[in-house]
Amino acid sequence: MGGSARPAVAIVPGGDQDIFDAAEGGGARLVEPPDAEAVIWTDPAHPEDLQRLLESSPATWVQLPFAGIEKFVAAGVIDPDLTWTCAKGIYGPTCAEHALGFMLASSRLFYEHIGATSWVPEGSETRLKASTVLIFGTGGIGRSLADMLEPIGSRVLAVNRSGKPLDGAERTERTEALPELLPEADFVVVAASLTPETKGLFNETVFGPMKSSAWLVNVARGGLVDTDALVAALKENGIGGAALDVTDPEPLPDGHPLWSMPNVIITPHVANTWSMGLPELAAMVHRNVAKYAAGEPLEGLVDPSSGY
Repeated sequence: MGGSARPAVAIVPGGDQDIFDAAEGGGARLVEPPDAEAVIWTDPAHPEDLQRLLESSPATWVQLPFAGIEKFVAAGVIDPDLTWTCAKGIYGPTCAEHALGFMLASSRLFYEHIGATSWVPEGSETRLKASTVLIFGTGGIGRSLADMLEPIGSRVLAVNRSGKPLDGAERTERTEALPELLPEADFVVVAASLTPETKGLFNETVFGPMKSSAWLVNVARGGLVDTDALVAALKENGIGGAALDVTDPEPLPDGHPLWSMPNVIITPHVANTWSMGLPELAAMVHRNVAKYAAGEPLEGLVDPSSGY
């Protein structure tokens, strides 16, 4: 696959100048969609608009702005006859930082101390060094988190679809082995893509084998977790707590039981914001445009059959 020496690229529906500069820096000749060999799509929220655009564009390659592409998959936009890339991998460090922050906040009881208005005696604070962290999903987030945990000294276990070893993990197993590893984990970090196979995977069957002191940390997609089952596990003290940057539904409605639980930390999907991710996306656009012009393999390729 490859385009011309200066491929015709459309950036739609527009957006930050950094993306335009990155595309031109990679060798692109910026054009309108009807004349484009490639489309850099900058709107993660409206896949139907992209579908309409592609009906009148000869583009053979589409770059999507985020790692999660489930909206585009659900809308039927991902045409297997085209080449698709997304931003998977590049936002891993920012989301991993958030997961690490969640684990520190829970292990050191920050969620209790921050709201205190008087001096509280020592509680049940623990060290991450003494903890076992089970990472579900070993893409960009999982790899980055394992790297961050290495100097801390945490024991790392990993689970993914293939069983391919994660660097820094003592043990990596396929998804089927998840129930076997859960009883060992002090933290279970959800860092996988949302697909039909993973939707609602974290349910009562998964929460059952977890330690009563273990925390669930989700910085991936809310739909990976069965919210009703999570609420039940927390109410019944089946698990120690939950730290969530993503929820299902999202936004989490006012008055939802999770808001009032003392052992739940919620942030509003800010593990990777647009301002944090823009430099990484711009750099990826630059690299991919240059690779496309040279006929080289692109980064972040999407497998239409698996949906990520």
